[in-house]
Amino acid sequence: MAKPASHRGSGNVYADMGFSRAEVAELEAKSALIDAIAETISRRELTQRAAAEICATDQPTLSKVLRGRMESVTIDRLAAWLTALGRTVEIRVRPYDARARAGQIVTIS
Repeated sequence: MAKPASHRGSGNVYADMGFSRAEVAELEAKSALIDAIAETISRRELTQRAAAEICATDQPTLSKVLRGRMESVTIDRLAAWLTALGRTVEIRVRPYDARARAGQIVTIS
């Protein structure tokens, strides 16, 4: 049986999949926020149904997002869910840097 072709990844699955730099930044931010939501639900020992109620959404939507279906949710909606769950979400804009070709989105949790 032939061994499947492989290559060394860059360390960023989204970049390796061919997403643009902007798309990678958005997907990484969403992933970090979703991880924080999952952690908060776990720490608070909430069911998905109870968490969905707190977040003013339905359980199937929350479940899809927690399983990685990010296309149906925005960063601001994820931030709203986190604040509803009792987390503080900080957004910081750094000073303009004339040397930078482009800015970036950085998520720190």
